[in-house]
Amino acid sequence: MHPMINTAVKAARRAAAIINRASFDIDQIRVTHKNHNDFVTEVDQAAERAIIDVLKQAYPDHAILAEESGASANLHDENENVWIIDPLDGTTNFIHGFPQYAVSIALQHRGQITQAVIYDPTRNELFTATKGAGAFLNDKRIRVAKRDKLSEALIGTGFPYSDLSGLDEYLKMFKLMTEKTAGLRRPGAAALDLAYVAAGRLDGFFEKKLKPWDIAAGSLLVSEAGGIVANFHGEAEYLYKGDVIAGSPKIFSQMLNTLTGFAR
Repeated sequence: MHPMINTAVKAARRAAAIINRASFDIDQIRVTHKNHNDFVTEVDQAAERAIIDVLKQAYPDHAILAEESGASANLHDENENVWIIDPLDGTTNFIHGFPQYAVSIALQHRGQITQAVIYDPTRNELFTATKGAGAFLNDKRIRVAKRDKLSEALIGTGFPYSDLSGLDEYLKMFKLMTEKTAGLRRPGAAALDLAYVAAGRLDGFFEKKLKPWDIAAGSLLVSEAGGIVANFHGEAEYLYKGDVIAGSPKIFSQMLNTLTGFAR
């Protein structure tokens, strides 16, 4: 395993220990509204600090882009290495005791995602990937699913929950994809949805208006597992624009053909 992956795994497990302790007494957690249906807890913040502490100890010169604390001061100083962090993807699930959330950590090197860790503390599932070296679940190689017909595919998605301006558009996509697939699932943690595509549990995934920390680690997992990730135009510029389609190659192409009319 790559040394940077080892460090990211250490950071993810440190954050997960904080999350797991808090999960035993959810009613005592302080919850703050960032926006409509968009929450942050003291657990998110403590987990993020723990991740950053581990990464900074190992790589003090690297930049940070994190969901709660934002960008480090050196992010725009032509830094070659940027850690992109979501300390608790699926916060709404977590505060309701719904066991679908994860820690997501990725390294962007010279504009490319090269290392990825997604850790699900409720199932003790560790997804890892290094660019060019494959994707793994608990140290076992994973690949995208082999289904080749969209009509037989199970697809993950997410819908607007904070900025509801895109809800009408999403409902049109939901109807169209429901008609063309075996089923849609919206578990509420995009990082895990992408990890599930990589592991073959979902055949594809689509969502709009995501943030870099929702996408970064999962996108590398999918590509290293043999899948494709792109925006709704089929182009590679999705990380900072936030519109994503991911899937096994044949399912991806059918999803793209179905959803290309919704490209921004």
